[in-house]
Amino acid sequence: MDVMAVDVRAAIVNPTLGRSLRRRIFNGLGWMLSALTFLLLGAAMLSILILVFVRGAHALNLKVFTHITEGTSGGLLNAIEGTLIISLGGILLAIPPGLAAGIYLAEFNDGFLAPVLRFLSDVLVGVPSIVIGYFVYVTLVVDLGWQFSVAAASIALAIMSLPYICRTSEVALRQVPITLREAGHALGVTTGTVTMRICLPMALPGILTGVLLALSIAVGETAPLIYTAGWSSYLWTGHLTHEPVGYLTYVIWAFITEPFEGAHALAYAAAFLVTFFVLLIGVAARMVLYRNAGAQRHS
Repeated sequence: MDVMAVDVRAAIVNPTLGRSLRRRIFNGLGWMLSALTFLLLGAAMLSILILVFVRGAHALNLKVFTHITEGTSGGLLNAIEGTLIISLGGILLAIPPGLAAGIYLAEFNDGFLAPVLRFLSDVLVGVPSIVIGYFVYVTLVVDLGWQFSVAAASIALAIMSLPYICRTSEVALRQVPITLREAGHALGVTTGTVTMRICLPMALPGILTGVLLALSIAVGETAPLIYTAGWSSYLWTGHLTHEPVGYLTYVIWAFITEPFEGAHALAYAAAFLVTFFVLLIGVAARMVLYRNAGAQRHS
């Protein structure tokens, strides 16, 4: 207390020392708030993971992976298959336009469409997923008569994934050194060739990271699929339209409110699988980032 009193008196006498003392106090408070926030977020995440993995692990068995859903019992083979199909379908549909938009924003930023594309991408990120599902429901499921189907669900997920792939592709391409572009142009190579043969290969790890993050978001979505995929307790027969499909997040949403222990077990098993898939994709994205960073340090 005596040392603090001396510091305070010295700070009053010396304005420079007073600013330094205030800066140290505010820095200390900032670090304390940051640490508290980190602990709260970490505790919330750990509690969720523990609940999902503990209860989900008890519900997992061979029947979950080998049998289809029968009412509120049975297995999750149809839901696992449907989740993989519509998630991969949505990503495959989103990659070409998302990558093309990212290339345009990174390489042709002076074009008149660049601000429009960037604005639309930012807006699309903020649109609620249920609104996207409702839009696809009205336009494809009802107006075009596709009904609940893999095609409608995949397009809904593709619309959600587009802005993430677009912006990560733009950022990854902008990190390619400008000297490589200049070297290509100095050799008489066209802009398209420089982009496709030099920039894209170097930006591929960053682009792949954005694709994996978009895939993890697609795997965990529920709201747009309720309007587009519907639900089916059977395996997919290969029809893109006029055939509903099962998916894991529907099991979590619908079965947890049923008054049956078997339904609750399937819901926890589905939550376990969705969380596991998302964590696996997140780890894969981090590995790509770290490997890319290591390669850049050694180059």
